[in-house]
Amino acid sequence: MTLGSGGSSVVVPRNFRLLEELERGEKGIGDGTVSYGMDDGDDIYMRSWTGTIIGPHNTVHEGRIYQLKLFCDKDYPEKSPSVRFHSRINMTCVNHETGVVEPKKFGLLANWQREYTMEDILTQLKKEMAAHHNRKLVQPPEGTYF
Repeated sequence: MTLGSGGSSVVVPRNFRLLEELERGEKGIGDGTVSYGMDDGDDIYMRSWTGTIIGPHNTVHEGRIYQLKLFCDKDYPEKSPSVRFHSRINMTCVNHETGVVEPKKFGLLANWQREYTMEDILTQLKKEMAAHHNRKLVQPPEGTYF
């Protein structure tokens, strides 16, 4: 996010940006099927985050609750966070062994822009669950983890 008028702009520092995201995540997003927050409240660098996605209707994911881990390194938001499903899931963009969302297979991470947020990642992953190539894939038993 940049602030400014005319030809000048100010880049919002990493910690301010993450505090904004934390505030949004704690308030709840949209219809409540996506949420996120800090994994460790004592992490002064605000690196480790946890996210939750409730599977979309009319898919094999419906009613399932998926937990994810997001890691925002020191160069976030210039570079995307690493994203990994903790809950086992079968999706074309997720490594079946580790749960890592593979950037080359997930457009938002592959084409990361500074303006994107963790909320964008989670809502896009939810849309990806409902995409024709993922909506009917056989899933691991509910309650299993990577």
